[in-house]
Amino acid sequence: MGRLFDGPWPIVIIIVVALLLFAAPKLPAMARSLGQSMRIIKSEVKEMKNDGKTDSTDSASSPVEGKVVNHPPAKPGEPTDGTDVPPSTRA
Repeated sequence: MGRLFDGPWPIVIIIVVALLLFAAPKLPAMARSLGQSMRIIKSEVKEMKNDGKTDSTDSASSPVEGKVVNHPPAKPGEPTDGTDVPPSTRA
């Protein structure tokens, strides 16, 4: 009887068989819970890595504050970009 528990493999096999026999109905829920936990941990680790960094893409997409400059109306004969023409007369 002492030879049966000399190595770790017989104990591992007995534990796996016991889990399959007694916990089989709960295994899908346990696997789902484990997968959800892994996704949460992965996203948190990614967020921790990005906490100290400043992204240049964020600064490019952020709103820019500034002063609105009104251009003087164009003189007759000068080309316009159409912004000073009322919408009803635009082509």
